[in-house]
Amino acid sequence: MPRPKSPTLTDAELKLMRVIWQRGPSTVADVTEALQGPDRVAYSSVQTILRILEDKGYLTHHKEGRAFVYTAKVGAGQARQSALRYMLDRFFDNSPELLLMNVIEADELTPENAAKIREMLDNNLTDEETS
Repeated sequence: MPRPKSPTLTDAELKLMRVIWQRGPSTVADVTEALQGPDRVAYSSVQTILRILEDKGYLTHHKEGRAFVYTAKVGAGQARQSALRYMLDRFFDNSPELLLMNVIEADELTPENAAKIREMLDNNLTDEETS
C-alpha cells in the first residue's frame, strides 16, 4: 500500500522549493544544477519530486520547447504558515500558547528573540483593541 501524501513539505521537497523560491521559474535541469555538492540530487529524483510538488499544489508548470518550467504557486511565507498550522493541530492541540510555552521551555529563546516576540504580541493586541 502506498504511503499517504504528506500535507506539508518533506525535507527533499523543501530543498527543491527553496531553489525555486530563490531562482524563480526553473526547469528540472536548473534545479538539478543548483543542487550541487552535498545537496546534490539526481536529475530523475528532481523530476519526480517536482511532479509530487505540483500534485500537492505547491508548483505549476508550463512547457517551453521540450522542457517543463516549474513556477511556485505557494510562497515561502504561505508554506511556513501551512506547516505551522499543521504542527499546531498535530502536536499542540491547536494551542498557540502550548507551542510558545514549548519554545520558551526549550531554552533556545535568546533575549533578542524574547523582546521581538513581546513586541509582536503587544502590537497584535493593540491592533485588535483598535479594530
